Amino acid sequence: MKRLCRELFFLLSLALSSQALADESAASGEMQIGLLAERPYIHVVHEGRSIKIQREQYPEYNLKSYYAKSSRKCPPFCLQPMRVAPGIVTIGEIELFEFMEVKLRDDKGLLIDVRTPEWFERGTIPGSINVPFTSLSKEGTPESDAALQSFGATRRVGVSTVSRKLEAMGLLQSNDKTEKWDFTKAKDLALWCNGPECDQSPRAIKGLLKAGYPADKISYYRGGMQLWQLWGLTTVVPGE
Repeated sequence: MKRLCRELFFLLSLALSSQALADESAASGEMQIGLLAERPYIHVVHEGRSIKIQREQYPEYNLKSYYAKSSRKCPPFCLQPMRVAPGIVTIGEIELFEFMEVKLRDDKGLLIDVRTPEWFERGTIPGSINVPFTSLSKEGTPESDAALQSFGATRRVGVSTVSRKLEAMGLLQSNDKTEKWDFTKAKDLALWCNGPECDQSPRAIKGLLKAGYPADKISYYRGGMQLWQLWGLTTVVPGE
């Protein structure tokens, strides 16, 4: 009994010491758990304000709630491939940080949370906008067309028959153009959903490709919210 009490006392003391160190580091402004080896954090603009993205500083942090669950019925919750379609680059957290600091900052890219609005409203990755996968997965619908226009694509109107024939023959640049859309000025997109067993991003990406969106302007953050929270990264609740 005495031994058990000593062990419990030791574990309690260890937990309190870890928390004290974390509190002391936080109070002093010193970050013990950096985002990158050379960067403790980054900033991203979300809903008009600057948000600091950093990792949870408590050393004993553990993932909890929905995202801690590793086994769900498949289908529908089946692991998604690393390569969801030809030409699509799958990225990790570091590449996503770079996307945030370059493409988002320069207004040349969009970070898209493709989950349904009720999931988005529970919390999202800073800098994200919500465009549900249902609006992207079916090409040619009013919702899909509106989304493409919001991404910078423009409808092709008034194009002469001669120009279209020359494009078909490869004599005019048409890599970013289809019969219906001009994607020349469309933004780079990074899509994500709930994690490696969420099929919403792959479905949205395939819908975009079917509509003609250039594959080299699309990337897939496969880790999604599950891995984002696993690493203790900052999330925000829209409107707060």
